[in-house]
Amino acid sequence: MSTIDPRPAVSSSAGPLVLAADRLITPDQVFQPGFVEIVGTRLGAVAAGKPPAGSTVRHLPPGSTLMPGLVDMHVHGAGGGNMTALDADELRRAAAALIAVGVTSTVASLVTAPLDELEAAVDLIAGVVDNPMQGVARIVGSHLEGPFLSPAHRGCHDQRSLRLPDAGQARNLLRAGRGTVRMLTLAPELPGARDVLRLLTTEGVVGAMGHTGATYDETREAISWGVRVGTHLFNGMLPPHHREPGPSLTLLDDPRVTVELINDGLHVHPAVARVVTRAAHDGRLALISDGVAATGAPEGNYMLGNVPIRSRNGQVLSADGTSLGGGVMTVDGALRRAVHVLGMSLELAVAAATTVPAQALGIADTAGSLAPGRNADICVMDADLKTVAVMLAGRWVVEPSPVTTAEHSSHPTT
Repeated sequence: MSTIDPRPAVSSSAGPLVLAADRLITPDQVFQPGFVEIVGTRLGAVAAGKPPAGSTVRHLPPGSTLMPGLVDMHVHGAGGGNMTALDADELRRAAAALIAVGVTSTVASLVTAPLDELEAAVDLIAGVVDNPMQGVARIVGSHLEGPFLSPAHRGCHDQRSLRLPDAGQARNLLRAGRGTVRMLTLAPELPGARDVLRLLTTEGVVGAMGHTGATYDETREAISWGVRVGTHLFNGMLPPHHREPGPSLTLLDDPRVTVELINDGLHVHPAVARVVTRAAHDGRLALISDGVAATGAPEGNYMLGNVPIRSRNGQVLSADGTSLGGGVMTVDGALRRAVHVLGMSLELAVAAATTVPAQALGIADTAGSLAPGRNADICVMDADLKTVAVMLAGRWVVEPSPVTTAEHSSHPTT
């Protein structure tokens, strides 16, 4: 894999480019083989079989799977870049590391911090959404994970900045984000949560619950108030009991709720993860990284918001070692594990890393699937499901290895 400066997949004078692969995954089925047409920054025809005569065709390496660009709906950093810092350079560093592994769309997930810092952070992210960074993963908005979380289930969130849900404070955060806050995670059992969730619904922001001690009844009530996402299922939640299912099983049982899963083998045992994949196979499972700055970076000490964390032996812990502090496995790795370890079909695993999170975030009209009119955001994986090429809006960011290019016209190839 070689990362290069973004450039058009084909020159404008050459007309549309067709990418052909041994396997292509659409929202509805798997084509073996299949092809997709790139028309400027968008997708044109998506079909099974061989490309039509008269096309300029780029044949992807044998054994390749062509799929939508991955969508990570919960990530705090990568490549040494910390999305929770008030620094656009940190955002760029993280977004560059994400696109290198196939993530073309993401939100910048923030953690609990003083309200003025959170307002400044969502304002900064709004500026990036309005003026996208070129050649890196597209940041489509922010995810406020906190500050309205349960102190008893806070994990690595800064206890000093936790607060009870307050609709007025939530409204100020949304205003600071200028319409780019995509999701807010809270603990719905706390006083004031209902008013915040109703505000989110009114403003078109996804209500999520996590870092919570909610009971079955409280979770059911929260769903009736507008909760539609379970934040990193099982982690930071009251554990289930056979007489008190708690939040995890209640969220998993409700067809209205998308459940996030950190599928790194550390946050959730594979046996439990298999149960989740079977229960949420109906388009409700979102594979996430919950990645931090240590993802794809050397082991050592980092920050998650205002909390020090350390990365050792593939695991991230709070500095005092009492809590997991995010993950270091990217979404492509989670997808690979879903197929090879959990036994998911490739089609469902790809949907969990693309279509489902795009739908949950409200960006499915442009991202998350290979369909005509969508952004030409593409991830190419090899036979081992490792990312080998990435296209963003019709431009290569990670270029595929050279293979024989079949020309059926006078158009030049890449």
